Amino acid sequence: MDRNIFRTCREDPRRTSTDIQVSVTSPNEPVPSRRTIRGRLQIAGLYGRRPVKKPLVSLKNREACVGWAKQHLSWGPREWANHIWSDESKFNMFGTDGIQWIRRPIGSRYAHQYQCPTVKHGENFGTMDRYVYENILENAMRPWARANLGRSWVFQQDNDPKHTSGHVANWFRRRRVDLLEWPSQSPDLNPIEHMWEELERRLKGVRASNANQKFAQLEAAWKSIPMTVPGCY
Repeated sequence: MDRNIFRTCREDPRRTSTDIQVSVTSPNEPVPSRRTIRGRLQIAGLYGRRPVKKPLVSLKNREACVGWAKQHLSWGPREWANHIWSDESKFNMFGTDGIQWIRRPIGSRYAHQYQCPTVKHGENFGTMDRYVYENILENAMRPWARANLGRSWVFQQDNDPKHTSGHVANWFRRRRVDLLEWPSQSPDLNPIEHMWEELERRLKGVRASNANQKFAQLEAAWKSIPMTVPGCY
């Protein structure tokens, strides 16, 4: 029985104890409980962990990211001082999208078979579209930039379809905004990505009754993040 449990888990580390129970059940043997299965796996060193999420990045885009990083390797605070960074993330008012678990041996966190590949879809599941994005640029980003950086500044955005649409491109041309050249599929190059993770930790378990309350929670949590938090500044 133990051998079947171990084999089933190693074949697919994402299987739950319920999945394994169904898979190893035999008419000739007693049905093991889920608690028993979890105990056997832990004795074998297979503990439930959250998998590392690794974006699926093509070779071409990986090379472009490395090239961009090398090109800006010598830049310091003076070169980056007039750059405005942007990013977006989704936050749920109620609960989460669900946490995926895997079972893996200790010390194998970054092994390929225990990672969770992720992809970005072109579809827009929220309320953000090119018109909402233009409104943010016009009424929030640009006034802030002119008040704090004058007329000489560079804006960073990723290559999301709504960011690169003709409608938004026309706005950048009309407003004569310089854009930072940005390689595709390069979330790790944007320092704001670390802020989203920190916000999720700070708001874990905090519920909101409406979008305005959620925004207020996010804004307050953002302002409370100290400069000492690694990777956020």
